[in-house]
Amino acid sequence: MMALCLKQVFNKDKTFRPRKKFEPGTQRFELYKKAQASLKSGLDLRTVVQLPPGESINDWIAVHVVDFFNRINLIYGTMSEYCTERSCPIMSGGLKYEYRWQDDSKYKKPTKLSAPQYMCMLMDWIEMLINNEDIFPTRIGVPFPKQFQQVCTKILTRLFRVFVHVYIHHFDSIINMGAEAHVNTCYKHFYYFIREFSLVDHRELEPLKEMTERICH
Repeated sequence: MMALCLKQVFNKDKTFRPRKKFEPGTQRFELYKKAQASLKSGLDLRTVVQLPPGESINDWIAVHVVDFFNRINLIYGTMSEYCTERSCPIMSGGLKYEYRWQDDSKYKKPTKLSAPQYMCMLMDWIEMLINNEDIFPTRIGVPFPKQFQQVCTKILTRLFRVFVHVYIHHFDSIINMGAEAHVNTCYKHFYYFIREFSLVDHRELEPLKEMTERICH
């Protein structure tokens, strides 16, 4: 039900970036359909994230990275009117955590940005990576690069920071929109996935530790 509910709660026009779609007829599309069917079946999310027998772990990770990008993109796109230069001049998770932006082009050193600027840079950066055939190959028989899981770790680590910022700074907006249950489900799905494959360092998870213990028991 989650995908259906998300569509009802969130306005798709507010998606921060265009959705990345899987090409019908490809193995990745079939895997995506399999993952979506499991999600909608009401199975425990811990079970849903497990690698199906006989499937490639890199394909499974690729499908989920793209799907989480789409979902988190949608959540933040809906919240973005409440996340402004004025309300969030620093990309942070409470008083204790501040996230600085660094990439290989414009920002070569960790740079302090407002939350909206950080989110904009992040979504552009992820979109560039998942559309790069050398990193996320879509043609049959083309292997994943050696550093593929390393790249996915970086993407998922930074996507986790979107949850940190949204939960800590914009939770009242989530509640006012009636979206709490849906955002929580998306977060749990994401959390169980990154834990299943040890894709994000446990230190990065600290800002939401208490909440995670409460909702992912």
